[in-house]
Amino acid sequence: MTEDRETRLRRMRMRCWRRGTKEMDMILGPYADAHLAGMNDEELDLLDDLLNENDQDLYRWVSGVDRAPARFAALIARLSDFAGTRHGTS
Repeated sequence: MTEDRETRLRRMRMRCWRRGTKEMDMILGPYADAHLAGMNDEELDLLDDLLNENDQDLYRWVSGVDRAPARFAALIARLSDFAGTRHGTS
């Protein structure tokens, strides 16, 4: 069964806000609220793949402790910039 866009956006928003770690909730949730609706299918596919990654890895990538895999590097950079701007660290 294929998901329509509205259903996909709702599902992804919930996955961004309900990660399992509060740190990633506070990074991915606001990012989803601000950007999901404007993302194209390719961008949504990449974010959906990222959401399958482990929170501890995601946090280390976003915070710059570890380098993100090449396929996620640009998205992680956007997430990191967004979080830094939002929390006054950029």
